[in-house]
Amino acid sequence: MKVAVVGATGMVGEVMLQMLADRNFPVTELIPVASEKSVGKEITWKGKGYTVVGLQTAVDRHPDIALFSAGGQTSLDWAPKFAEVGTTVIDNSSAWRMDPTKKLVVPEINAHELTKADKIIANPNCSTIQMVMVLAPLHKKYGVKRVVVSTYQSITGTGVKAVQQLENEYAGVQGEMAYKYQIHRNAIPQCDVFEDNGYTKEEMKLTRETKKIIGDDTIHVTATAIRIPVVGGHSEALNVEFQHPCNLNEIREILHHTPGVVVQDNTDTYTYPMPLYAHGKDEVFVGRIRQDESQPNTVNMWVVADNLRKGAATNAIQIAEYLVAQGLV
Repeated sequence: MKVAVVGATGMVGEVMLQMLADRNFPVTELIPVASEKSVGKEITWKGKGYTVVGLQTAVDRHPDIALFSAGGQTSLDWAPKFAEVGTTVIDNSSAWRMDPTKKLVVPEINAHELTKADKIIANPNCSTIQMVMVLAPLHKKYGVKRVVVSTYQSITGTGVKAVQQLENEYAGVQGEMAYKYQIHRNAIPQCDVFEDNGYTKEEMKLTRETKKIIGDDTIHVTATAIRIPVVGGHSEALNVEFQHPCNLNEIREILHHTPGVVVQDNTDTYTYPMPLYAHGKDEVFVGRIRQDESQPNTVNMWVVADNLRKGAATNAIQIAEYLVAQGLV
């Protein structure tokens, strides 16, 4: 399997390379790809050196799969060029997610929709992935009517520049700012740019992508996304209203048997998900499951996942694994 990793020198790209190795993906030829400023750099993968190449060079080598994590404009410009030569592109940007001709895939939920004809496949937003991993199995049982979600998102979702800003602020060093404000000892109620309705792009991704992945436009989602000085992963407080009566023990049982979800929910032992423990793991962790006492058929939950792994790289690799297993590439 000839695999290109586009954005190989970025934070998500580096995790993609790690995941390809850790999960023993059948790579016979690796093609690390990056922007012109990184072309010619050497990277090491599984003990072997590789030279970073440019996008056209990668297209000319006709990879079987191209894993993209290089920004939306790069994906818009180059994913079709890879697709034209027969490459299946799995794109981690927002470029193709809401395109009605493209699949938006979380493998545990809707990989079965994929066909050989799908040459550009969208990887959902990190905060959406962990939320729908919990919502999808519960929607089958009770019907999700409305979700109110507040996110507490890691700076790694912004990238290397944000991590450097936090480290500089820890050390009391002046440096380049990824955010308009200090992030150390702060919480910034803005993830991504604002849209005309007053919500940020991140908040609207949670609304729009959830409906597409689960395949139900009647689900109402309203979101507030907050950036906090955490490196390990994203956390979400979910308030979920169902169409039908629900049972807490049954909810725990359903989630316990959902692949990729780990229930950590015991207040007697202070067991609940935290980004400190989700960091470096591929599962989605859920706890603090309790009835909303203000209205019927409604529960509160706390959901945590590593945004660079299940929220990005792991989900993309899982899509690639499914394609291989089903003979779609």
